[in-house]
Amino acid sequence: MAGLTMRGYALQRLALGTVQLALLAVLVFLLTALLPGDAAEVRNNEDATDAQVAALREQLHLDRPPLERFADWASGVLTGELGTSLVSGGPVLDILARTVGTTLVLAAVTLAVVVPLAVALGIVSGLREGGRLDRTVTSVTVALNAVPDFVLALLLVAGLSLKLGWLPATWVGVEATDLLVQPALLVLPVAVVSARMISLLSRQVRAGVVTVLRSGYVVQARRLGVPRRALVLRHVLPNAAVPGVQELARVGDNLVGGVLIVEAVFAVPGVATALIRAVEARDVPTVQGLALVIAAAALVLSLAADLLCHRLVPRTEVLR
Repeated sequence: MAGLTMRGYALQRLALGTVQLALLAVLVFLLTALLPGDAAEVRNNEDATDAQVAALREQLHLDRPPLERFADWASGVLTGELGTSLVSGGPVLDILARTVGTTLVLAAVTLAVVVPLAVALGIVSGLREGGRLDRTVTSVTVALNAVPDFVLALLLVAGLSLKLGWLPATWVGVEATDLLVQPALLVLPVAVVSARMISLLSRQVRAGVVTVLRSGYVVQARRLGVPRRALVLRHVLPNAAVPGVQELARVGDNLVGGVLIVEAVFAVPGVATALIRAVEARDVPTVQGLALVIAAAALVLSLAADLLCHRLVPRTEVLR
Protein backbone atom coordinates (compact mmCIF):
# COMPACT_ATOMS: atom_id res chain seq x y z
CA MET A 1 0.00 0.00 0.00
CA ALA A 2 2.85 2.30 0.83
CA GLY A 3 4.34 1.61 -2.61
CA LEU A 4 1.07 2.63 -4.26
CA THR A 5 1.03 5.79 -2.21
CA MET A 6 4.59 6.62 -3.23
CA ARG A 7 3.77 5.90 -6.85
CA GLY A 8 0.66 8.03 -6.73
CA TYR A 9 2.55 10.90 -5.15
CA ALA A 10 5.27 10.65 -7.78
CA LEU A 11 2.71 10.67 -10.60
CA GLN A 12 0.97 13.65 -9.04
CA ARG A 13 4.21 15.58 -8.84
CA LEU A 14 5.14 14.63 -12.40
CA ALA A 15 1.76 15.86 -13.64
CA LEU A 16 2.22 19.13 -11.78
CA GLY A 17 5.73 19.46 -13.18
CA THR A 18 4.45 18.92 -16.70
CA VAL A 19 1.94 21.73 -16.25
CA GLN A 20 4.66 23.98 -14.86
CA LEU A 21 6.92 23.24 -17.84
CA ALA A 22 4.09 24.04 -20.25
CA LEU A 23 3.42 27.36 -18.53
CA LEU A 24 7.14 28.12 -18.52
CA ALA A 25 7.36 27.47 -22.26
CA VAL A 26 4.52 29.92 -22.89
CA LEU A 27 6.10 32.49 -20.57
CA VAL A 28 9.53 32.20 -22.21
CA PHE A 29 7.96 32.58 -25.66
CA LEU A 30 6.04 35.69 -24.58
CA LEU A 31 9.05 37.29 -22.87
CA THR A 32 11.28 36.58 -25.84
CA ALA A 33 8.68 38.16 -28.12
CA LEU A 34 8.89 41.34 -26.02
CA LEU A 35 12.61 41.75 -26.74
CA PRO A 36 13.41 44.51 -29.25
CA GLY A 37 14.01 43.11 -32.71
CA ASP A 38 14.09 39.51 -33.86
CA ALA A 39 16.64 37.09 -35.30
CA ALA A 40 16.34 38.64 -38.77
CA GLU A 41 17.20 42.13 -37.51
CA VAL A 42 20.01 40.89 -35.26
CA ARG A 43 21.68 38.87 -38.02
CA ASN A 44 21.61 41.73 -40.52
CA ASN A 45 24.02 44.64 -40.19
CA GLU A 46 23.06 48.28 -39.97
CA ASP A 47 23.40 48.74 -43.76
CA ALA A 48 20.77 46.09 -44.54
CA THR A 49 17.67 47.37 -46.27
CA ASP A 50 14.14 46.73 -45.08
CA ALA A 51 13.67 44.39 -48.02
CA GLN A 52 16.69 42.31 -47.00
CA VAL A 53 15.45 42.09 -43.42
CA ALA A 54 11.98 41.12 -44.63
CA ALA A 55 13.44 38.45 -46.92
CA LEU A 56 15.45 36.93 -44.08
CA ARG A 57 12.43 37.10 -41.79
CA GLU A 58 10.44 35.16 -44.37
CA GLN A 59 13.27 32.65 -44.78
CA LEU A 60 13.34 32.05 -41.01
CA HIS A 61 9.51 31.82 -40.94
CA LEU A 62 9.36 34.76 -38.55
CA ASP A 63 6.61 36.33 -40.62
CA ARG A 64 4.18 33.66 -39.44
CA PRO A 65 1.76 34.46 -36.59
CA PRO A 66 3.33 33.94 -33.13
CA LEU A 67 0.64 31.46 -32.09
CA GLU A 68 1.33 29.33 -35.14
CA ARG A 69 5.08 29.33 -34.50
CA PHE A 70 4.56 28.39 -30.88
CA ALA A 71 2.15 25.59 -31.79
CA ASP A 72 4.68 24.11 -34.23
CA TRP A 73 7.41 24.25 -31.61
CA ALA A 74 5.20 22.70 -28.91
CA SER A 75 4.13 19.85 -31.19
CA GLY A 76 7.79 19.13 -31.86
CA VAL A 77 8.58 19.00 -28.15
CA LEU A 78 5.89 16.35 -27.69
CA THR A 79 7.75 14.17 -30.18
CA GLY A 80 11.15 14.76 -28.60
CA GLU A 81 12.31 17.62 -30.82
CA LEU A 82 13.30 21.00 -29.38
CA GLY A 83 13.11 22.83 -32.67
CA THR A 84 15.64 24.30 -35.08
CA SER A 85 18.04 27.11 -34.24
CA LEU A 86 17.40 30.31 -36.17
CA VAL A 87 21.13 31.10 -36.08
CA SER A 88 22.91 27.85 -36.90
CA GLY A 89 20.06 26.21 -38.76
CA GLY A 90 20.72 22.98 -36.88
CA PRO A 91 18.64 21.19 -34.27
CA VAL A 92 18.55 22.70 -30.79
CA LEU A 93 19.30 19.20 -29.53
CA ASP A 94 22.75 19.48 -31.14
CA ILE A 95 23.43 22.67 -29.17
CA LEU A 96 22.29 20.92 -26.01
CA ALA A 97 24.48 17.90 -26.73
CA ARG A 98 27.56 20.13 -27.17
CA THR A 99 27.05 22.06 -23.94
CA VAL A 100 25.24 19.85 -21.44
CA GLY A 101 28.29 17.74 -20.63
CA THR A 102 30.22 20.68 -19.16
CA THR A 103 27.20 21.80 -17.17
CA LEU A 104 26.63 18.30 -15.79
CA VAL A 105 30.27 17.99 -14.76
CA LEU A 106 30.11 21.34 -12.97
CA ALA A 107 26.86 20.40 -11.20
CA ALA A 108 28.08 16.91 -10.26
CA VAL A 109 31.37 18.14 -8.81
CA THR A 110 29.49 20.83 -6.89
CA LEU A 111 27.12 18.28 -5.34
CA ALA A 112 30.05 15.98 -4.53
CA VAL A 113 31.58 18.86 -2.56
CA VAL A 114 28.42 20.31 -1.03
CA VAL A 115 26.62 17.29 0.39
CA PRO A 116 29.39 15.69 2.51
CA LEU A 117 30.82 19.03 3.64
CA ALA A 118 27.45 20.54 4.56
CA VAL A 119 26.32 17.39 6.38
CA ALA A 120 29.59 17.18 8.31
CA LEU A 121 29.46 20.86 9.32
CA GLY A 122 25.81 20.58 10.33
CA ILE A 123 26.38 17.49 12.45
CA VAL A 124 29.48 18.82 14.18
CA SER A 125 27.80 22.17 14.88
CA GLY A 126 24.61 20.55 16.14
CA LEU A 127 26.44 18.18 18.47
CA ARG A 128 28.36 21.15 19.92
CA GLU A 129 25.46 23.59 20.13
CA GLY A 130 26.55 26.92 21.59
CA GLY A 131 30.24 26.03 21.51
CA ARG A 132 33.03 27.99 19.86
CA LEU A 133 33.01 25.79 16.75
CA ASP A 134 29.24 26.11 16.43
CA ARG A 135 29.37 29.90 16.69
CA THR A 136 32.20 30.09 14.16
CA VAL A 137 30.49 27.86 11.61
CA THR A 138 27.20 29.72 12.05
CA SER A 139 28.85 33.11 11.60
CA VAL A 140 30.71 32.02 8.46
CA THR A 141 27.69 30.37 6.85
CA VAL A 142 25.43 33.35 7.57
CA ALA A 143 28.02 35.70 6.07
CA LEU A 144 28.45 33.56 2.94
CA ASN A 145 24.71 33.28 2.48
CA ALA A 146 24.45 37.07 2.45
CA VAL A 147 26.93 37.48 -0.41
CA PRO A 148 25.44 37.23 -3.93
CA ASP A 149 27.04 34.61 -6.15
CA PHE A 150 28.32 37.06 -8.75
CA VAL A 151 29.90 39.27 -6.04
CA LEU A 152 31.66 36.27 -4.51
CA ALA A 153 32.84 35.25 -7.98
CA LEU A 154 34.36 38.67 -8.60
CA LEU A 155 36.05 38.69 -5.19
CA LEU A 156 37.57 35.24 -5.73
CA VAL A 157 38.75 36.14 -9.22
CA ALA A 158 40.32 39.39 -7.99
CA GLY A 159 42.05 37.70 -5.06
CA LEU A 160 42.98 34.19 -6.15
CA SER A 161 43.40 34.74 -9.88
CA LEU A 162 44.42 38.31 -10.67
CA LYS A 163 46.42 39.09 -7.52
CA LEU A 164 47.87 35.73 -6.49
CA GLY A 165 47.71 33.94 -9.84
CA TRP A 166 46.81 30.63 -8.25
CA LEU A 167 43.78 29.73 -10.39
CA PRO A 168 42.49 30.51 -13.88
CA ALA A 169 40.06 33.42 -13.92
CA THR A 170 38.07 32.47 -16.99
CA TRP A 171 37.28 29.62 -19.35
CA VAL A 172 37.71 31.77 -22.47
CA GLY A 173 39.42 29.68 -25.13
CA VAL A 174 38.91 26.49 -23.13
CA GLU A 175 37.15 23.41 -24.52
CA ALA A 176 35.10 21.06 -22.39
CA THR A 177 37.64 18.27 -22.97
CA ASP A 178 40.33 20.42 -21.34
CA LEU A 179 38.81 19.63 -17.95
CA LEU A 180 40.63 16.30 -18.01
CA VAL A 181 44.02 18.02 -18.08
CA GLN A 182 43.11 21.27 -16.28
CA PRO A 183 40.88 20.39 -13.31
CA ALA A 184 41.90 23.72 -11.73
CA LEU A 185 39.35 25.31 -14.06
CA LEU A 186 36.60 23.92 -11.84
CA VAL A 187 37.88 25.29 -8.53
CA LEU A 188 36.52 28.85 -8.64
CA PRO A 189 33.15 28.03 -10.27
CA VAL A 190 32.54 25.17 -7.82
CA ALA A 191 33.58 27.34 -4.87
CA VAL A 192 31.11 30.06 -5.88
CA VAL A 193 28.18 27.69 -6.37
CA SER A 194 29.00 25.69 -3.24
CA ALA A 195 29.25 28.60 -0.83
CA ARG A 196 25.56 29.42 -0.49
CA MET A 197 24.45 25.80 -0.83
CA ILE A 198 26.72 24.68 2.00
CA SER A 199 25.49 27.56 4.13
CA LEU A 200 21.83 26.68 3.65
CA LEU A 201 22.16 22.92 3.89
CA SER A 202 24.51 22.84 6.89
CA ARG A 203 22.21 25.12 8.90
CA GLN A 204 19.24 22.84 8.25
CA VAL A 205 21.23 19.74 9.22
CA ARG A 206 22.38 21.53 12.39
CA ALA A 207 18.80 22.50 13.23
CA GLY A 208 17.68 18.90 12.75
CA VAL A 209 20.45 17.57 15.00
CA VAL A 210 19.66 20.10 17.72
CA THR A 211 15.93 19.33 17.57
CA VAL A 212 16.47 15.56 17.79
CA LEU A 213 18.96 15.90 20.65
CA ARG A 214 16.30 17.78 22.63
CA SER A 215 13.55 15.24 21.94
CA GLY A 216 12.16 13.14 24.74
CA TYR A 217 13.27 9.74 23.48
CA VAL A 218 16.89 10.91 23.08
CA VAL A 219 16.91 12.42 26.56
CA GLN A 220 15.52 9.16 27.92
CA ALA A 221 18.09 7.12 26.02
CA ARG A 222 20.83 9.20 27.59
CA ARG A 223 19.40 8.51 31.02
CA LEU A 224 19.41 4.80 30.28
CA GLY A 225 23.09 4.98 29.41
CA VAL A 226 22.92 4.38 25.67
CA PRO A 227 26.44 5.01 24.28
CA ARG A 228 26.75 8.39 22.59
CA ARG A 229 28.11 6.92 19.36
CA ALA A 230 25.21 4.49 19.00
CA LEU A 231 22.72 7.19 19.94
CA VAL A 232 24.03 9.56 17.29
CA LEU A 233 24.34 6.99 14.49
CA ARG A 234 21.09 5.08 15.06
CA HIS A 235 18.70 7.76 16.29
CA VAL A 236 19.96 11.31 15.87
CA LEU A 237 21.30 11.23 12.30
CA PRO A 238 18.40 9.35 10.61
CA ASN A 239 15.84 11.74 12.11
CA ALA A 240 17.97 14.84 11.63
CA ALA A 241 18.39 13.94 7.94
CA VAL A 242 14.77 14.83 7.15
CA PRO A 243 15.09 18.66 7.31
CA GLY A 244 18.41 18.35 5.50
CA VAL A 245 16.82 16.43 2.63
CA GLN A 246 13.94 18.90 2.53
CA GLU A 247 16.45 21.72 2.24
CA LEU A 248 18.22 19.75 -0.47
CA ALA A 249 15.09 20.18 -2.62
CA ARG A 250 15.47 23.94 -2.38
CA VAL A 251 19.23 23.64 -2.75
CA GLY A 252 18.56 21.93 -6.06
CA ASP A 253 17.06 25.17 -7.35
CA ASN A 254 20.08 27.05 -6.01
CA LEU A 255 22.34 24.57 -7.78
CA VAL A 256 20.70 25.18 -11.15
CA GLY A 257 20.64 28.96 -10.65
CA GLY A 258 24.18 29.05 -9.32
CA VAL A 259 25.54 27.02 -12.22
CA LEU A 260 23.87 29.42 -14.66
CA ILE A 261 25.48 32.41 -12.94
CA VAL A 262 28.99 30.99 -12.78
CA GLU A 263 28.83 29.85 -16.39
CA ALA A 264 28.06 33.42 -17.37
CA VAL A 265 30.74 34.94 -15.09
CA PHE A 266 33.54 32.50 -15.96
CA ALA A 267 32.52 32.02 -19.63
CA VAL A 268 32.04 28.30 -19.06
CA PRO A 269 31.00 26.66 -22.37
CA GLY A 270 27.86 25.14 -20.90
CA VAL A 271 24.10 25.35 -21.33
CA ALA A 272 23.81 28.78 -19.69
CA THR A 273 26.36 30.30 -22.05
CA ALA A 274 24.48 28.88 -25.02
CA LEU A 275 21.24 30.26 -23.59
CA ILE A 276 22.71 33.75 -23.20
CA ARG A 277 23.99 33.71 -26.77
CA ALA A 278 20.58 32.58 -27.98
CA VAL A 279 18.88 35.45 -26.16
CA GLU A 280 21.34 37.93 -27.68
CA ALA A 281 20.63 36.53 -31.15
CA ARG A 282 16.86 36.39 -30.54
CA ASP A 283 17.05 32.68 -31.32
CA VAL A 284 13.62 31.89 -29.86
CA PRO A 285 13.56 28.09 -30.46
CA THR A 286 16.95 27.70 -28.78
CA VAL A 287 15.91 29.88 -25.83
CA GLN A 288 12.71 27.89 -25.42
CA GLY A 289 14.41 24.51 -25.70
CA LEU A 290 17.29 25.25 -23.32
CA ALA A 291 15.03 26.99 -20.78
CA LEU A 292 12.72 23.97 -20.85
CA VAL A 293 15.62 21.58 -20.23
CA ILE A 294 16.95 23.70 -17.35
CA ALA A 295 13.48 23.86 -15.75
CA ALA A 296 13.04 20.12 -16.18
CA ALA A 297 16.37 19.50 -14.41
CA ALA A 298 15.28 21.67 -11.48
CA LEU A 299 11.94 19.85 -11.23
CA VAL A 300 13.62 16.43 -11.29
CA LEU A 301 15.95 17.44 -8.46
CA SER A 302 13.01 18.75 -6.44
CA LEU A 303 10.97 15.59 -7.05
CA ALA A 304 13.87 13.33 -6.09
CA ALA A 305 14.36 15.21 -2.81
CA ASP A 306 10.63 15.08 -2.03
CA LEU A 307 10.46 11.34 -2.65
CA LEU A 308 13.50 10.79 -0.46
CA CYS A 309 11.85 12.81 2.31
CA HIS A 310 8.76 10.64 2.07
CA ARG A 311 10.92 7.52 2.18
CA LEU A 312 12.60 8.71 5.37
CA VAL A 313 9.38 9.80 7.08
CA PRO A 314 6.36 8.31 5.31
CA ARG A 315 3.17 10.26 5.88
CA THR A 316 0.53 8.44 3.88
CA GLU A 317 -2.28 10.53 5.27
CA VAL A 318 -0.82 13.67 3.73
CA LEU A 319 -0.66 12.10 0.30
CA ARG A 320 -4.27 10.95 0.03
